[in-house]
Amino acid sequence: MKVLMVLTSHSELGNTGEKTGFWIEEFATPYYVLEDAGAEITIASPQGGQPPVDPKSELADAQTPSTERFYKDDVAIDKVAFSLKLGDVKEEDFDAVFYPGGHGPLWDLATDKTSIKLIEDFYNNQKPIAFVCHAPAALINVKAANGHPLVKGKQLTGFSNTEEEAVKLTKVVPFLLEDALTQLGAHYTKGNDWASYVRQDGLLVTGQNPASSGAVATLLLELLKGEKVNAS
Repeated sequence: MKVLMVLTSHSELGNTGEKTGFWIEEFATPYYVLEDAGAEITIASPQGGQPPVDPKSELADAQTPSTERFYKDDVAIDKVAFSLKLGDVKEEDFDAVFYPGGHGPLWDLATDKTSIKLIEDFYNNQKPIAFVCHAPAALINVKAANGHPLVKGKQLTGFSNTEEEAVKLTKVVPFLLEDALTQLGAHYTKGNDWASYVRQDGLLVTGQNPASSGAVATLLLELLKGEKVNAS
């Protein structure tokens, strides 16, 4: 199993002067779910090199066993620090793709043409695609083979409006993910704020928030093993 993980390269939290990036837990938990199952993981980002880390994801209350494991894992740290440039990776070299969240993807991955084509290539070649928290933003401009938005008619989830309100960033983000997905015709649903909630529609797997990251990776593994390809 060869899995590509795509991290954001965007570090500025709108016009606030604060920093953003990827959320460590949303990377670390799926990384170890996949690695412990024997997957070979490659990490890429739009600009390559060290993707920015959301500083809030480094605070004490955001830590989990997987983040603690990551901080001690020199191999994983180096993989992240030397992420490949997204334009240098090809869908045919991988079996699936996973997008961790953080607010960064709202700014770069939502409109990154290389990322958009990569997702389309994975999906059109019947390979699983997985996204957690804000990462479904990377789907906003992805098209299905018929030219319609890929998310149209799909059962999915992502960071909710009420969760965005809770972190007081509804006026900072370029768009509200829940609204954007709904406007594109997605069948968006959500669970309780901050609780694990995952949706699967065929090869598309999405999770609502950081608590959902492990469940998304587990579903992705099941798809890779051919156990849930026709589930919805």
